[in-house]
Amino acid sequence: MNSEKRKNNVMNNGRERIGKGGRPAKGVTEKLKYRITVKMATEDYYLLKSKAKSAGVSASEFIRGCITQGGAKERLSKEHGDLIRKLCGMANNLNQLARKANAEGYTSVFLPCRTLMIEIDNLVNRIRL
Repeated sequence: MNSEKRKNNVMNNGRERIGKGGRPAKGVTEKLKYRITVKMATEDYYLLKSKAKSAGVSASEFIRGCITQGGAKERLSKEHGDLIRKLCGMANNLNQLARKANAEGYTSVFLPCRTLMIEIDNLVNRIRL
């Protein structure tokens, strides 16, 4: 390694650093450098903790979300996640039926398509609740 490259790769402590790895450095606007202390009643504290837990984030992240977005959205429950996965599976089945209809004609897939459409409608109504 020539001396110019060697000088560029030497860190402050004198060790050579080849191939810098790890996470890229955060920009000035991304760094969290201000700390705010808040006093609150016990009831408010536990309300904050429960809302943050139901949203699936830390209390700090919950408060940051409230500041930037006017509130923090809750994560999907396991039940809603399962319903959405079922909906994706039904969409896949509908796509296969459309492919079959293009190949063989619409009459060959009329009944399965109608049944699937009713199931999708019921599932969407369950997700809305």
